[in-house]
Amino acid sequence: MGLLSKAALGAGVALGALIAVVAVRTALYEPPVPGAAADLELAAAPAFDVQAAAGRLAQAITFQTVSHQDAADNQLAQWDALHAWLQATYPRAHAAMSLDVVAGHTLVYTWAGSDPALDPIVLMAHQDVVPADAAEGWTHPPFEGVIADGAVWGRGAVDDKGSLIGLFEAVETLTAAGFQPRRTVILVSGHDEEVGGGGAAAANDLLKSRGLSAQFVLDEGLLVVADNPLTGGPAALIGVAEKGYATLVVTASSEGGHSSAPPPQTGVSTLARAVTEITERPFPLRLQGPGADMLHVLGAGSGLPMRAALANTWATEPLIVRQMAATPAGAALLHTTIAPTMLQGSPKENVLPRDARAWINYRIAPGDTSEDVLNRAKAAVGDLPVTFAWARPPQEPSAVSSTDSEGWKVISALAADVTGAPVAPGLVTAGTDSRFLAEVAQDTYRFQPITLSMAETAMIHGVDERMTLTNLERMVQFYARLIATAAR
Repeated sequence: MGLLSKAALGAGVALGALIAVVAVRTALYEPPVPGAAADLELAAAPAFDVQAAAGRLAQAITFQTVSHQDAADNQLAQWDALHAWLQATYPRAHAAMSLDVVAGHTLVYTWAGSDPALDPIVLMAHQDVVPADAAEGWTHPPFEGVIADGAVWGRGAVDDKGSLIGLFEAVETLTAAGFQPRRTVILVSGHDEEVGGGGAAAANDLLKSRGLSAQFVLDEGLLVVADNPLTGGPAALIGVAEKGYATLVVTASSEGGHSSAPPPQTGVSTLARAVTEITERPFPLRLQGPGADMLHVLGAGSGLPMRAALANTWATEPLIVRQMAATPAGAALLHTTIAPTMLQGSPKENVLPRDARAWINYRIAPGDTSEDVLNRAKAAVGDLPVTFAWARPPQEPSAVSSTDSEGWKVISALAADVTGAPVAPGLVTAGTDSRFLAEVAQDTYRFQPITLSMAETAMIHGVDERMTLTNLERMVQFYARLIATAAR
């Protein structure tokens, strides 16, 4: 046999062995399956009037609890009016629960259970909303709470007054039916989630002072994506972690002066080079953590090619990562992101600034820290004459919550039952108030039981925010059944 023939034979044997390895690994592949609840008896859906609930959500939207960047612009009387309206609108819920108000306007309700030995559950929804201007092209004015075309329209309908009203509808419905929890139920409604969450931090301090250790905390964060690219249909994503948040201020100092006689290197040009170096050294994309878990759970059922790829990540990880990173949202699931957002230089076009500054916002993935962020930025700029400071103390990424806990089993089983969608863990790339309750939470989950398409999610913080009556009905059923199942 000639040398070429032997080489061809060897290559064929190697290829055959490779194919066999891939085939065996694919056949034996078992994706990481979150804890199931096969023996869990879910509470039945309560009867309630969704049209009436829609009317109450519409009323809640009319309270302009807008959190502005400058707190002096907030109309605190609107929060007071919302609180009074909640008490008048949900009398049974308020009779059943005691109320503490912290940080001025954050609400902490306690529905005492009959068995104090059981760890309580904490359900969250914030009161405040981001600004909205009717001139931006809203179909219906953002604060009129219009019900039209099968939906309640207005700022906060989804983020997050929909959840707030859903929780109160659930408690009111359960109390009317005579339900009494064995496990204590706590509702926490922050008043300033959109601008930092000081109210939620105060709620944490209150609960911590009482020695509370919650079985789980549930807040907003993820939802059912109607057109999830991994399934080709709906997928219910429950956030088991959220990214950290940090803003790094980079400053380039110089002597300043008149722009008619600039030095070879100005503060602005130094700053521009520094920002470029930092952004051109991104954190590596990694197939690990909650983003990877979501891919494994949903991708394993999406067909043989994807299953084979996931079973053989030793060979396919670069391809999978490249595919996921094809969109900014996909890439954000796999690494810490770097986003320059603000610049400051001279107040006049012909004056060289003494200090030029850039603000760079980081969303820190689980597994990274703010120290990693700072060290990477310093390494990127090398010997460029710039300094670094945090705009405010960084918030580290949350812990990753269990997908085998009793809390996960109840929440995921109800998410599947109410929405009819497959369920997977996920990563929240933004921030929620729940991060402040980490000290009193055994596990924290982030999920709203509503279905939106990828395109529809743009209305959150955008134009024409609205809650369909179908989603509202699912939301009330989910919260009522969650309380009746977890707290019975």
